Amino acid sequence: MLIKHHLFIRVTISIGLLILLFLTAPFLYAQEVPLNHAGFPAVNPPAELPDEPPFILPLAEPPGPDTWLLGQAYGNTTGAFVQRRVFYQAGQGIHFGLDFSAECGTEVVAIGDGIVSEVDGRHGSLPHNLVIDHPNGYSSLYGHLLEKPDLTPGQEVTQGEVIALSGDSFGTCHSAPHLHLEIRDNFHWRAFNPVPLIKADWDNLALVGSFSNGFQRDLLEPRRWQTIKDQPTITFGGELLNEYSLTWPPETGGR
Repeated sequence: MLIKHHLFIRVTISIGLLILLFLTAPFLYAQEVPLNHAGFPAVNPPAELPDEPPFILPLAEPPGPDTWLLGQAYGNTTGAFVQRRVFYQAGQGIHFGLDFSAECGTEVVAIGDGIVSEVDGRHGSLPHNLVIDHPNGYSSLYGHLLEKPDLTPGQEVTQGEVIALSGDSFGTCHSAPHLHLEIRDNFHWRAFNPVPLIKADWDNLALVGSFSNGFQRDLLEPRRWQTIKDQPTITFGGELLNEYSLTWPPETGGR
C-alpha cells in the first residue's frame, strides 16, 4: 500500500512538472528571442556576404535619364567628408546609404520580403521614412519619401511590392528629389554597404548621374575605400573613420 502511495505521488509530481513546462515554455522561448527597439524579433546578419545578392534595386522603373540615376554612393564620399562632424557624425563620418536621383512620386519597391518595422520612425530621413526587417538579419530603410507610406508595423511585404513614393529631402520636390536607401542589421545599429547586397549592374550605374565628386582620399593610405564596392560597415554613434591628417581633395580653407 505504501509503494502504491509513493508511486501515486511520483506520477502526480511528474504530471505537474509537465503541465508547468507546457505553460511556461512560450514565455521562456519569447525571452530567448531578442527584440529590436521597434519590438520585433531580430537576428544578426551572416558574418560573410552571401554568394548571391539577396536584394533588388528599390525603384520599380529601370535606370535612365527619364527615370532615375545613382546620385551618391554609400561610404567615404567627399560630400560626407565635408559634413563628417555635422550631418554624418552619427554614422562615423561616412554617407551611410545610397542616394537615387528621381523625380518626386517615383514608385519605391521593397528590396526583399520582410515585415514593416517602422513608419515615420526615429531614424530621420525627412519628410517621411520606412523600415522593413528582413528574415536574413538585414533591415532596409527608405528615406525622403513623398508621403507617409500606407503601411503599418507588423505588416508583411514581398520583394518588388510598391511600398512608397520617392520625395525630396527638403520637401519641395525641386531642391533635391531623391530616394535614400540604407541596409542595416535587424537591430538598426549597424549600416552595411548596399552594393554587394543588391543585384544590379553597378559598374554602369556608377558611370553617370552622380552628384558627388567621388570618394575622399586618405593620403597615408590612398587606396582604401576608393570604389563603390570597397566601403566600410559602420556602427551608429562610433568614432569618426575619416578624420584624416593628410587628405585629398583638400578641405575648404586648407592647402
